[in-house]
Amino acid sequence: MPGYLNALGLICALGEGKQAVADALFAGDGSGMRAQDGWVTGRRLTVGAVSAELPPLPNGMQAAFSRNNQLLLAAALQIEAQIRAAIAQYGAARVGVVLGTSTSGIHEASQGIARFVDDGALPADYCYAQQEIAAPAIFLAEWLGLSGPAYCLSTACTSSARALLSAQRLLQQGVCDAVLCGGVDSLCRLTLNGFSALEAVAAERCNPFSLNRRGINIGEAAALFVMTRAPLSQAAAGAEPPIALLGGGASSDAHHISAPHPEGLGAQQAMRKALAAAGVAAEEIDYLNLHGTATQHNDAMESLAMQAVFPHGVPCSSTKPLSGHTLGAAGALEAAFCWLTLSAYNRDQRLPPHLWDGQADPQLPRLQLVEVHAAAARRPHRLMSNSFAFGGSNLSLILGALP
Repeated sequence: MPGYLNALGLICALGEGKQAVADALFAGDGSGMRAQDGWVTGRRLTVGAVSAELPPLPNGMQAAFSRNNQLLLAAALQIEAQIRAAIAQYGAARVGVVLGTSTSGIHEASQGIARFVDDGALPADYCYAQQEIAAPAIFLAEWLGLSGPAYCLSTACTSSARALLSAQRLLQQGVCDAVLCGGVDSLCRLTLNGFSALEAVAAERCNPFSLNRRGINIGEAAALFVMTRAPLSQAAAGAEPPIALLGGGASSDAHHISAPHPEGLGAQQAMRKALAAAGVAAEEIDYLNLHGTATQHNDAMESLAMQAVFPHGVPCSSTKPLSGHTLGAAGALEAAFCWLTLSAYNRDQRLPPHLWDGQADPQLPRLQLVEVHAAAARRPHRLMSNSFAFGGSNLSLILGALP
């Protein structure tokens, strides 16, 4: 049973809202990726920071304050009408919340702990709950007065892709009639220093699948869908035709705590399971959003996995040079890019382009990378999005436009 993705709110380095993000995405506008100081001592790094002014938290919810929750609220406010309509139709107990995150409110928590180290006392507004992984889901459920299941998944870079798949299962099992699902992650020094310590962060804009790739850029984002068993009216959904999560596939090869399996065996398994779950053949996929982090190991294994599953090729791109790697939000954000590709917001039927220096790594299988301003050969109907994470966690989603 597909899960209909009736509404989408999103905010990232590409912009705020569907039309702004779509315009920048299909134009290959990477201007939101900017070099900044202050994240890692002694380094100036390119990051995908959100520049839009974020909304204040609702009255009475200041204890839940974090930039992470502000990003989530910014996305939710864009589709509040559809959310409220779903609550009115199904009831507060039948609407769930499933989100992916990795940072939650750790930025604010670490600031409080730094104050404790310096002054011997925590700030008056410090709240431990800010940094709990479930904090975004609890915040959203409390703001909306929901009493259905509300939880977060944190499996590193597959977190929010798993959230979409988990939401679909809640609908399939009859636990919920509607699920608010997606992901949110904010920039913080902890993650940037962690990836820097792994020597995985590039100072310049990332360069996926290039001979000259040097690592990732970190970004921040929130992407939120309203998923139901049946499509809402086209006027309410804001997309034409109806768009659904057709299926997904997950695997866990547990090859290494941070390095992927060198041949991408778990990635292959996830893609094949997604195709089987959606009931489509590899040849029926019109576009694939690559995980494409621009690290040596990820790009090598994903190239091999793509060659194995799509031996005849498929148009594909990594959108991380446009948005940054948004970690726990990446799976939902890149599913959102697929949603935009299928929707009326894609006026010229373009595919998300691949920004790089054009210097292919001769050691890797060649991929059919989408050029900037390239239009699809035909209107895309079925799109795949890959997400791969530490610990051998792999997940692929397939979105489709249905009659």
